[in-house]
Amino acid sequence: MNKVLEEGISRRNFLKVAGLTGVSVGLAACAIPPEELPAAVESAAQATAVPPTAVGHEMTEAAPTTAADVAAEMDAMHEAGIKIFVDGIGQNPGFWGTPLEFTMDGDVKVFELTCAETPWEVTPDLVIDAMSYNGIVPGPEIRVTEGDKIRVNVKNDMTQSTSIHWHGVILPNNMDGVPYITQPPIRPGETFTYEFQLKNSGTHIYHSHHNAAEQVTRGLFGAFIVEPKDKTQDPEFDSDYSLVLNDAATGFSLNAKGFPYTQPIVAKLGERIRIRYLNEGLVIHPMHLHGLEQLVFAKDGWNLPQPYLCDTLNIAPGERYDVIVTAHTPGIWAFHCHILTHAESAHGMFGMVTAVIVQE
Repeated sequence: MNKVLEEGISRRNFLKVAGLTGVSVGLAACAIPPEELPAAVESAAQATAVPPTAVGHEMTEAAPTTAADVAAEMDAMHEAGIKIFVDGIGQNPGFWGTPLEFTMDGDVKVFELTCAETPWEVTPDLVIDAMSYNGIVPGPEIRVTEGDKIRVNVKNDMTQSTSIHWHGVILPNNMDGVPYITQPPIRPGETFTYEFQLKNSGTHIYHSHHNAAEQVTRGLFGAFIVEPKDKTQDPEFDSDYSLVLNDAATGFSLNAKGFPYTQPIVAKLGERIRIRYLNEGLVIHPMHLHGLEQLVFAKDGWNLPQPYLCDTLNIAPGERYDVIVTAHTPGIWAFHCHILTHAESAHGMFGMVTAVIVQE
């Protein structure tokens, strides 16, 4: 039993308090041609049938014959997903991001990124032919400070050309990362260097801008966090989480994992949690948190003149929102996309589902 469970989140208590259930589901574990992506997303949204073995539950050979049998079978599949989620708490610390280390060249921070075609396990039943930065999806989190000078050396080990666009970042035109507009494409085997000084803070994204409908949805994206020089303009917080939303080659996913193989946010009572939403998918995702209100204070890297409270925040492709959640009430609180076909079926919850666990 993992440490979090040993500290008081027993499976029995989790099931009693949470009401979370689930299995994993996704699109076919292969690259989706760009022209088929919209149809693939729509098909996934309508999917309701997943083999129960996806969560380790074997159905009996004979189909249920009574209403009670049908309900019991459905309940068992829901519970099986929860058991997987609970048993996996703390088992994937990389879910919340891997920082990209840098070296110094004078006063310049130097980062290295390699684009490669990499198998990526969204769930044990969905291993996709991903495109990755440094072998992971999302790519490693680049975290720097307003005013920093940075250099990013990008090596392309893929079979396609690519580029990197620094989404939301104010920079010189020739560093914007759009092939044939601001630069040549980075062809297979080549390296391209981006170098600029950071002028605006906030939650941003880096992603491919070449054959983007395929390359981004297959994994060429990552969080690009620019800390402000003057942090007094941001609300105070105790912990910081980036949550990247996606919905195509990875299926409906959070940080490129699908429930029940996602990870919860675990907080102490009274903790102030900063959540950074980044939508790198093809459709909107209204993210809903049970029991704990969200204070929305920034959009697309810019602090709002008037923060506001909500429990469901609609995030369109390319948008970023920053929110503060105060962990004021103990318990396990469901946290999911509220387009229900992105999160729950007759077989249980799947896809864009996790939880916030508030410990006393």
